[in-house]
Amino acid sequence: MAVTVDDSTAGRARPVIADAPGSRSWARAFADLRQGWQQRALWGHLGWQDIKQRYRRSVLGPLWISISMGVIALGLGLLYSLLFQVPLAEFLPHVAVGLLIWNFVSGCILEGSEVFIANEGLIKFLPAPLSLHVYRLVWRQTLFFVHNLVIWAILMIVFPHPLGWSLLLAIPAFALLAVNGGWIAILSGILATRFRDIPPIIGSVVQLVFYLTPIVWSVDFLSNNPAVQERARLVELNPVFHFLEILRRPLLGQETVWRYWYVVLAITVAGWAVGLVCMRNYRARVAYWV
Repeated sequence: MAVTVDDSTAGRARPVIADAPGSRSWARAFADLRQGWQQRALWGHLGWQDIKQRYRRSVLGPLWISISMGVIALGLGLLYSLLFQVPLAEFLPHVAVGLLIWNFVSGCILEGSEVFIANEGLIKFLPAPLSLHVYRLVWRQTLFFVHNLVIWAILMIVFPHPLGWSLLLAIPAFALLAVNGGWIAILSGILATRFRDIPPIIGSVVQLVFYLTPIVWSVDFLSNNPAVQERARLVELNPVFHFLEILRRPLLGQETVWRYWYVVLAITVAGWAVGLVCMRNYRARVAYWV
């Protein structure tokens, strides 16, 4: 709602933006999430169009998603298997699946920080819930992930792993990743809309986290080295590590470590609590900030 106050310096009334009555309420915050979900036909279509537009007039089209992912995984797998002197059959699936999961996580974080800035036109002129753009982002990253699963399937054929019923845990594990992608996009998106220095800061932090996360290296290498065995446990201070392991382990047929799941569930609850508070307090201001 717009109100005016007297500006004695300029000698005229100055418009001031004020929140509409009831804009800061839990009911409106949850209604926004609910209405956004009800419009899944819209954000589902927009997510498909995002991918089609990116590879428009390309001969291979979306297949480039899997090709680029496969080339990077193969290159890093070959390099680090030689450096660490680990058999390629063991290390390449480790790196490839790690990159597959990391691409989803980093995509939600990096694109999440600009999810509202990138949709400035739609937010200003389309009367749609704010969460619609978050759902669209997570859906688009999910499509990328599904495309890249082709790489995992090929590796399981070339380098067979003892996959069992634990493979089914990959479904709830990915669901947890997607749910966390939602609150990350809400929180970072609102903050970045208000403070435009946030996206480059997040980009730098994400790049650092990549090297701190066992994607192209393994915790087992450190655990088997007596000199750094105790320090290997420090990697568990990295929250991304737990998200990585709950999905990578079932995809590679490895033993389930339940403490990783407990940490992820705790982060999910805490993250959504913070995200919902941010949504409640600042959802109505995003249209002005963009």
